Amino acid sequence: MKRQSILRVVSKLLIPYILLFALYVQFHGDYGPGGGFQAGVIFAAAFILYGLVFGLEPVRRVAPPEVVEKVAALGVLVYAGVGVVAMLKGGNFLDYSALEQHKAHAQHHGILIIEAGVGITVAAVMISIFQAFAARRAGR
Repeated sequence: MKRQSILRVVSKLLIPYILLFALYVQFHGDYGPGGGFQAGVIFAAAFILYGLVFGLEPVRRVAPPEVVEKVAALGVLVYAGVGVVAMLKGGNFLDYSALEQHKAHAQHHGILIIEAGVGITVAAVMISIFQAFAARRAGR
């Protein structure tokens, strides 16, 4: 792809907007279509586009496999952490109403945090899968 200058320039212009759209989907998923899974896939799509156009090594510099693996685990911890906090406050696992005194705010904040954990995990796993397949094809 080194000779495809138009594709390289256009992808550099689009990647920030793809990432921004992923954040929009993430934080407005409770009001409309979207949420953590969709946002994670869109976020990872920006990295995959970058990898397809510029190669695997630039993606590995931006998102090293060791870091991506830890980020995936962090997303699971965020998800499970909400459930544990709810249990410590006397509720059931993932009982959002136990998180705060105002039940409507607790539901909203609990869902946002859960969806953030899902988005983080999905994005990290998708990036990891891409890196694994791309490395296999490259023979690395």
